[in-house]
Amino acid sequence: MTTSSDDLDWAKGDGLLPAVVQDADTGRVLMLGYMNAEALAKTRETGHVTFFSRSKQRLWTKGETSGHTLALVEARADCDRDTLLVLARPQGPTCHTGTATCFGDAVRPPLAFLGELDRVIESRRGADPASSYTAKLLARGVKRCAQKVGEEGVEVALAATAGDREELVNESADLLYHLLVVLTASEVGLDEVLAVLEQRHRA
Repeated sequence: MTTSSDDLDWAKGDGLLPAVVQDADTGRVLMLGYMNAEALAKTRETGHVTFFSRSKQRLWTKGETSGHTLALVEARADCDRDTLLVLARPQGPTCHTGTATCFGDAVRPPLAFLGELDRVIESRRGADPASSYTAKLLARGVKRCAQKVGEEGVEVALAATAGDREELVNESADLLYHLLVVLTASEVGLDEVLAVLEQRHRA
């Protein structure tokens, strides 16, 4: 549930609640911090995830010195109203050691990379076509992107029919990549597609 500060059980933790930060696009757990009511209010006001530092005894906005902020998407409470789940989009590595998460780079659900790739492709929109293949493809428009999806779809079908496992894996990777590109070119979010799949599954 989206959380109102007044609904939270601040007393249980002496005014502090643990806040688990999760990447809104990939589902990766990025870090754990603590928030008081003021930190939560500032997070919502600024759109940048802010904690209460127990060591410095003050509010601390993630990335205030490094620039690697966490852009707020949503904050939700658990069933006991004494823990927060903060969905955010990281602007650079989350950990001060330079890793993507405070738990290391290796901790990632395999499917989470689709969200990361989708974000990278979106970042190429409007970039110099000479800077990357993705930027060049997006610059050529939806029709060219759609053509590539068609070509890769045929390649996947041929590899599957031939029973060539390695080729099937490679061509499937190409198909998934080009599908994400055509979605970006068409201004359709991957989350929209996944929502339809989830709705069909529940039905």
